[in-house]
Amino acid sequence: MSKNEQDKLLIIPLGGMGEIGKNMTVIQYGKEILLIDSGLMFPEEEMLGIDIVIPDITYLIENKEYIKGILITHGHEDHIGALPYVLQQINAPLYGTKLTLGLVEGKLKETRLNKKNISMNVVKPPTTINIGSFAVDFIRVNHSIPDAVGFAIHTPVGIICHTGDFKLDQTPVNGEKADLHKFAELGSKGVLALLSDSTNAEREGYTMSEKVVGHTIEDIFKTVTGRIIVATFASNIHRIQQIFDAAYKNDRKVAVVGRSMVNVVNIALDLGYLTIPKSLLMDLDELNRLPKEKVVIITTGSQGEPMSALTRMAMSEHKKVEIMPEDTVLISASPIPGNEKFIARTIDHLFKKGANVIYEAISGVHVSGHASQEELKLMLNLVRPKFFIPVHGEYRHLVHHSHLAMEVGIPSENIFIVENGRILEFTKDSCKMAGRVTAGKVLVDGLGVGDVGNIVLRDRKQLSQDGILIVVVAIDKETGEVVSGPDIISRGFVYVRESEELMEQAREKVKQALRKCQEENISEWSTIKSQVREHLGKLLFEQTRRRPMILPIIMEV
Repeated sequence: MSKNEQDKLLIIPLGGMGEIGKNMTVIQYGKEILLIDSGLMFPEEEMLGIDIVIPDITYLIENKEYIKGILITHGHEDHIGALPYVLQQINAPLYGTKLTLGLVEGKLKETRLNKKNISMNVVKPPTTINIGSFAVDFIRVNHSIPDAVGFAIHTPVGIICHTGDFKLDQTPVNGEKADLHKFAELGSKGVLALLSDSTNAEREGYTMSEKVVGHTIEDIFKTVTGRIIVATFASNIHRIQQIFDAAYKNDRKVAVVGRSMVNVVNIALDLGYLTIPKSLLMDLDELNRLPKEKVVIITTGSQGEPMSALTRMAMSEHKKVEIMPEDTVLISASPIPGNEKFIARTIDHLFKKGANVIYEAISGVHVSGHASQEELKLMLNLVRPKFFIPVHGEYRHLVHHSHLAMEVGIPSENIFIVENGRILEFTKDSCKMAGRVTAGKVLVDGLGVGDVGNIVLRDRKQLSQDGILIVVVAIDKETGEVVSGPDIISRGFVYVRESEELMEQAREKVKQALRKCQEENISEWSTIKSQVREHLGKLLFEQTRRRPMILPIIMEV
């Protein structure tokens, strides 16, 4: 590597650009790499059967000996969820705050990854740590989970500032405000590039304080006479603390329901991020024996996930909790894009059960954890970067954020909206696009990582839409004549007993195809199967306007 190449700094996003989720960014100088975050994304509707989506880490595997550390901004799944998969292939030390690494440890336990081989380094902001040629400042920010941080990475080329997910909450629940002084100090020193959260770049004004939700919850608790069930994100520990506080003030006991909620509450209690009087938290069985006006249940399912505790309650499928007419259900979260239908369905079922449902569209039971336009402008004005890269958002969010940057005086030629895999190359005075690396989506299905691709998804889609037809034929290997069959099995296409005429036509078509092969002395199995598929496919489309998957099985006897 030449000295000229070593003088250049590279920023390579592997995830989180043009999407909400699977956040992962490479900061590279010479033969040293820092990785920021390692997140997952939940599958889109057409990804049938897929559990989660993680970034393609081909570039990291190819350069794994250069990776000096993984910096983690906070403990949300879209920032830590891919770590169990990444750490199986890359051995690099982790750096994060106490709660963040506590949640990471919980994830690694679930996947039975050997934690002894993983170096976990707890950092308490404001702190600067040295990793190779880099000095990294950990800077406290506010978000919907405690212990969230941004980074200032001091490199030989200049300072790279990454906000992480943030908002500027002037009255945070735990009293720990964002370190605006540090961002201003960096701005006065001179920041080469700022990477800033774009999630709420479309929203005008300021994001409300989390304490506003606390006041709303308290008001609801004062007026409700029956049982209260609150669904929220398991990771929103400030929200959970405020629910416990409201329960305590109104002489109610609390039970926690849902695996992820129980796990996070236990970790937060162990690490001191939740303060709960011992008598307040009860087992669900004990709680069910109390009068309804003394009961609060905190649960998962704020996104209407089919297997979540709240959805099972709404569908009368939960073992221990049955929704009753005088119950009040608070859904204290906003829909993640794509989940709106699931949430609406859950709300409808809760209303059918006679419950009173309070949700974001009609109340103030949720505020965002991300900065709105005025806070984004303030961050830009504090840091005053030479170059600006909007991150963490769908493409329209990145564009809106770039417009805000122009409004505060950053020249348009110094703003870069990049895609996953694009390389940004910096010198002290310049920034340019410099090619691309492998990036994309790796689909996780059960224990399989990356073994389901576009072809399998296409097949699943076809099966789900048009079904399958299996054709079984036995052929005499000497003469090529049909000995038995063709037998046709239909699944998800038509009900055979009600479509006997169509099935008879289908059998005749298969026989025609086989006769044609015999007359033309075609003995290649793949060609025979192709002929059966072609003849049968035409008939079925003419008769039904459907294209089922056709699977010929030919046996020699």
